[in-house]
Amino acid sequence: MDQKWLAQLPIEKIITWQPVGGGDVNQAFHLQTAQQDFFLLVQSKTDASFYQGEIAGLKDFQFARIKAPRVIANGQINGDAYLLLDYLSLTRSGDQRLLGKQVARLHQVASPNGKFGYQFPYAGTSISFANTWTDNWSDLFLKQRLDRLAQHLQKKSFWHQPQIQLYQRARQVIAAELAVHQSQPVLLHGDFWAGNFAFSADGQPVLIDPAVLYGDREFDIGITTVFGGFTPDFYQAYQHDLPLTKGYQQRLNFYRLYYLMVHLDKFGLSYAASVMNLLTAIIKNC
Repeated sequence: MDQKWLAQLPIEKIITWQPVGGGDVNQAFHLQTAQQDFFLLVQSKTDASFYQGEIAGLKDFQFARIKAPRVIANGQINGDAYLLLDYLSLTRSGDQRLLGKQVARLHQVASPNGKFGYQFPYAGTSISFANTWTDNWSDLFLKQRLDRLAQHLQKKSFWHQPQIQLYQRARQVIAAELAVHQSQPVLLHGDFWAGNFAFSADGQPVLIDPAVLYGDREFDIGITTVFGGFTPDFYQAYQHDLPLTKGYQQRLNFYRLYYLMVHLDKFGLSYAASVMNLLTAIIKNC
């Protein structure tokens, strides 16, 4: 990253630029011009299409009146993919009741074709998911997400036969529960941990870094419970506007399992015990 690289961006002359920390997928930078600030994401040696899912998700948020960064430009410079967004001055603290209401509103946006999935795949740096349109949530969640993760973990030698057998037993429980659960395909953030929301200067919640798909809304809620950062106000406001259905406490474990399997795949064996504990809990609670 240098001035020659930055000069090829489709914006006016950049006065200052500085790296922004906090993410683990992209290089991120705050750019300042005479007229406007920008937020730049860069994925080295990658095609510009890497960002097509995130771009579509941010535009879906905008259409649903969910506050999120606005897409300015996307392309490739010297073989590096980039995504240029408008820069928002954000803080991590704010009224989580408003956040709960905003997520409830997000989860009322129905799939345009009545199916589960998305128009673009999820492109990750460790593992990607196809998001192929399906008629039921179980097919997408089990076949396109959990099974793919299980295969990846086995290929990396993080899982061996005992872990695979435990996974297969838990998978049967998940499949049986999802077969009777009435899932509806609604717009999801897809990676909704505490690092992916903030608050604007006027106190409004802002959703960032989406991995959008149309799926069961409990997927997003389950992910919120893995690493914390969401207050009781968030859950109370969400439940007030869009109550979760009977049995959700058990099903949230399915989505905790997914998220911890993603972290096991990406960051290694420090997550192995947590994944095994969840697999065991799912089997015991059936």
